[in-house]
Parts: sequence; structure tokens; C-alpha cells
Amino acid sequence: MWYDQSINKGGKMSKILLVIAPQNFRDSEYFIPKEILESHSISISTASKIAGEITGADGKTTEASHKVQDIDPINYDGVAFIGGPGMAEMISDPEFINLAKKFYEKQKIVSAICAGAAILANAGILKDKKATGWAGISDVLKSGGAIYEGKSIEIDGKIVTADGPQSAQIFGQKLVELINSKA
Repeated sequence: MWYDQSINKGGKMSKILLVIAPQNFRDSEYFIPKEILESHSISISTASKIAGEITGADGKTTEASHKVQDIDPINYDGVAFIGGPGMAEMISDPEFINLAKKFYEKQKIVSAICAGAAILANAGILKDKKATGWAGISDVLKSGGAIYEGKSIEIDGKIVTADGPQSAQIFGQKLVELINSKA
């Protein structure tokens, strides 16, 4: 019997929130997972500190349709914090940290790639969890209690972290698997 894997048991379409810095997000870490998720009929929303057009570090643009402070996790299956030089400047941002905590408290998928993983550590949700990220934030991950081994991707329950652009494809694929596993 054929069925659409993007439809969960509640009959609604799966949806994930991608969170990017207000400038200089890592293009490949955003666009590659986004394409993979969309190819599996998973709806994508993008949020940042500002709504509107945002330019990535490599010059591609995307539209942030929401501000992070306006997001209600109840409307999503999970969140992914996208890395890049702009996100490295946002790892201590209280709105980003609060958003990660809200998703975690609602038992949603909480994920990050590259510098974005530091937000999860700063939110206090990586304590005793396997996690990875850009090598430049390994101390932040460890000080947040993460079990850091420098792997390219780590999955610990509903937490998914990846190290950078080279892992963008597997990051997207693992998000699809995790979303579909709850269908």
C-alpha cells in the first residue's frame, strides 16, 4: 500500500523550521538540506532575527518569512540552526537560544550544523548528549556538557548535529529519516 511519508499520524504535513543568521549564513548548509527535505514533501519555513531577503556568505539569497521571536514550536516537527560566519556571531543570541529551548521542551527535533551547534550547547540541551559541529566551537560544545568526538554527524535521540558544509547532504537525509520515523 502506497502512502505519502510526509504525512504524519495526525494527518498533517511534516514541517521543519530552518533558522539562519540575518546575514552570511552558509549557503550549502541551508540550500542542500532544504532541497532534500522538500524532495520528501516536508514543508520548510525559514526564520531569522529579521524577516525579508537574506544573503548567504557565498552570495545566494533566501527569504526569511518569520522572525525567531514569533515562532511557536507547536507548528513544526523540528528546527535546524544553519551555520556560517553569520551564525558564529549569533551563538549567544538570547532569541536563538530561547527558540532552541522551546523546541527541546516540546520534545521536537532539534538540530544544527556547523556553528549552529553552539546555540544548542548555550541553550543547555547538549548536556550528556553526543554532538558535533564546526571544530572552532568544540570548546563551546564541551563546556555545554556535550560528548564531543569530532565526528561529521551525531544523532542522540531527537538531537541531530553536523560538522559543516561537507556534511550538509547527510544532515538533510538524517532529518528526513528522523521526521519520517515518527510518521
